[in-house]
Amino acid sequence: MTNFVILPILIPLLTGIILLFFPKKVTFQKVLSFIASVLLVIVSVMLVFQVHNNGIQTLELGGWQPPFGIVLVADMLAILLVSTTSIVSLAVLLYSFYSIDAEREKYYYYPFFQFLITGVVGAFLTGDIFNLFVFFEVMLIASYILIVHGGTKVQLRESFKYVLVNVISSALFVAGVAYLYAVAGTLNMAHLSERIGSLETQAPILTVIAVLFLIVFGLKGALFPLYFWLPASYAAPPSAIAAIFGALLTKVGIYSIFRTYSVVFVHDTGYTHQILAVLAALTMIFGVVGAVAHQDVKKILVYNVIVAVGFVLFGVSTLTEEGFMGAIFYLMHDMVIKGALFLLIGAMVVVAGTSHLKDMGGLIKHHAQLGWMFFTAVMALVGIPPLSGFIGKLLLVQGGVSAGQYWIVAAMMVSSLLVLYSMIRIFLNGFYGKIQLEHANQYGSTKGLLLPSAILIAVSAGIGLGAEMLYPFVATAAETLLHPEIYIDAVLKE
Repeated sequence: MTNFVILPILIPLLTGIILLFFPKKVTFQKVLSFIASVLLVIVSVMLVFQVHNNGIQTLELGGWQPPFGIVLVADMLAILLVSTTSIVSLAVLLYSFYSIDAEREKYYYYPFFQFLITGVVGAFLTGDIFNLFVFFEVMLIASYILIVHGGTKVQLRESFKYVLVNVISSALFVAGVAYLYAVAGTLNMAHLSERIGSLETQAPILTVIAVLFLIVFGLKGALFPLYFWLPASYAAPPSAIAAIFGALLTKVGIYSIFRTYSVVFVHDTGYTHQILAVLAALTMIFGVVGAVAHQDVKKILVYNVIVAVGFVLFGVSTLTEEGFMGAIFYLMHDMVIKGALFLLIGAMVVVAGTSHLKDMGGLIKHHAQLGWMFFTAVMALVGIPPLSGFIGKLLLVQGGVSAGQYWIVAAMMVSSLLVLYSMIRIFLNGFYGKIQLEHANQYGSTKGLLLPSAILIAVSAGIGLGAEMLYPFVATAAETLLHPEIYIDAVLKE
């Protein structure tokens, strides 16, 4: 069963390779992509229960023992995020069938979609920092293709900024890896945790390296003040691509901070984690200011992606059980509900022919189902019980109070209210404002576009209503983060 650990990587990777040979056979690409995505969901969920019942699963590639060989590690945190990724990617794929035009589909849309998922899943499952860099690059190369896919003027303009920022962050990543190896002599995360604990004389340089990695992952995860590239870049591509970017790509950067700041860089938490807490708070504040200030519905939602980054990383900074559990719950919730909202916003844009809020209005008259699905998703986003955002936010508040970070808890509460304001503004103006277009004059149809969003909203409701059943899984993930020796023993077989 441990060999199953590699399947979530192999399934999208092999699917993408096969699809490269059939670029013009769109129906075949759709069918194979759908089968692979369903299979990924099944395998991921099976692995969740395998880890829950039998503990952390590892796979030593080539039979080389860690820390010398490449190891894949499926602990509860990693496999919960892999499962959430598989569900979100399946929904976005279904949306793509009805929203990506035929010409774009023929230019390798589905292969690079699968390669992007390969990179995301691989980043979650890798057990060493160098291979984290490798999977980052797989993900980013696929995203470079997708962000310009179709070649519109705005996509080409924003792609330069997106590629430049990520090339710089990748260069910094390599530098950080080199410095870390020079000091610790290993890149296996479990071995690093063990080594760093014994390198007391090297603590100052390790703290510098920890901050360097925070900059690298902060650039990729949109942490303040490093998120400047994200709003325009994520608003440029088609809605299906924006959804996969907004739901998954920043989460890989967040996960990397989550992993390294709980397993590896815990030698000077009074400094490194306090920096993380302050930056998380500023990310919430500046993110929500952007959401409130904009009139473009895509950018309002993208700025709310940034707010969620602050929420999750605040939980990481607390180093408390409640904070970790809240961050995990909220991260899973945000992946699902941001995916749903990007797809719903995309459907609104299809109908209205514009993403500017002032040019929308009265959509509820002919699209009541779309309107109420959007309203439900907004309620989930802001944490109205019993939907998925509530339990994560409650645990984050408890973790913040336990850590004595009262002002950041207050900032989180104010940010949540402003998030609600920014999204309700879309609902009231877009669906209940003055009617701009009658049904016959609308630009497109929502046919096939609502089911994927409905799936994700149902998953969100399931996370909220089934929080008691999900709690033991999240508690197991938090325990591994709080007690790195569990992770170390499973990987190094000590």
